[in-house]
Amino acid sequence: MSRDRESPAIDRTLRPAVFFDRDGVLNVDTDYLFEIDKFVWIDGAIDAVKAANDAGYFVFVITNQSGVARGFYEETDVHRLHDWMARELEASGARIDAFEYCPFHPEGQIERYRLVSERRKPQPGMIVDLLSRFPVDTNRSFVVGDRPSDIEAARAAGLPGHAFPGGNLRDFILPLLASG
Repeated sequence: MSRDRESPAIDRTLRPAVFFDRDGVLNVDTDYLFEIDKFVWIDGAIDAVKAANDAGYFVFVITNQSGVARGFYEETDVHRLHDWMARELEASGARIDAFEYCPFHPEGQIERYRLVSERRKPQPGMIVDLLSRFPVDTNRSFVVGDRPSDIEAARAAGLPGHAFPGGNLRDFILPLLASG
């Protein structure tokens, strides 16, 4: 239910991975973003994804989307936005290997989404699910987020977490890729 677009053919060779939070890391956080016309890439975000691709990393998006539980938008809106993001990245020669999102929130207005979920950050469920599906070298992988819950999810999954302070995402991630 909370998986999104995923690359169809997976090579089983171990590779490191970058797990990006979405809002505030890849795009400007505008609270409950689901509309393509309101989406704004963070400076250097497309180049950061491409740099990770070129360095041989899997690139994943892990994002809490409580707007679904709150009734602000539907899961189909999340899929539509992620598909659009993937097309935008592909046009620049970059790719996301898989998008994961959590539509649940314990205080949601929509009953079927009103629950505590292991997939909702700071819980590590989205990361753990990706680790079970992809041949990830966890010793060389990391999470990039902008909130404490992102860093807590990374630690709970046994990965280092790096807090993106804003600015140019490519400039932020290049030293992390080089050290991996």
